[in-house]
Amino acid sequence: MKKIGVVVFPGSNCDHDLYYVIKHELKKDVEFVWHKESNLADYAAVFLPGGFSYGDYLRGGAIARFSPVMNEVIRFANSGKPVMGICNGFQVLCEAGLLPGALLKNDTLEFVCQHVNVRVTSPDSIFTRACKDGQVLNVPIAHGEGNYFANTEQLHELEEHDQIVFQYATVEGQVSPDANPNGSRLNVAGICNKNRNVLGMMPHPERAASPLLESMDGRVIFESLLAC
Repeated sequence: MKKIGVVVFPGSNCDHDLYYVIKHELKKDVEFVWHKESNLADYAAVFLPGGFSYGDYLRGGAIARFSPVMNEVIRFANSGKPVMGICNGFQVLCEAGLLPGALLKNDTLEFVCQHVNVRVTSPDSIFTRACKDGQVLNVPIAHGEGNYFANTEQLHELEEHDQIVFQYATVEGQVSPDANPNGSRLNVAGICNKNRNVLGMMPHPERAASPLLESMDGRVIFESLLAC
């Protein structure tokens, strides 16, 4: 696989976490991509990291969506190349129209920072092909606007096209209201587009992908995407 790009917006704070995992844990060639860049031709995959792009003014991802690089990210994704957005990156992808729905304030109206269990609902994607169907991953979340919302018609489409990739669940893999940390509809923790090359997820797999963190469950997502 050619080199990987990690987009950096003003306010991103998980870009170095992603860089470390890709370079030092997966041993892949990776570069930071500044938000003013307008050419992604040299990259095989692009990541949008978590953080608080532009201070999350207006709402998470609403301003970052208009960064110059996003026009190229949209072209990159529409050409079929892999794009993955984590936490704030998920918000940016929804704001840019690459994924359906929106991320609202948590139903508690409080910032949540904890480990959660997510069920691999769809192993049929380039992001989960190394996962087992129904596999449960323990990964951290840290967000104030992680409450995934889509209207009923959109939810039906997501289910019909197997686009719900991750759902908040119990340690046994049961998708239940008690396992939902933010009020997301259908316990959605991550979704993909219909072409299955764009993924957005609220949990942080890069914070659970290194022995240094004593947590490795998130590594399988990166191994799925970067295996070649």
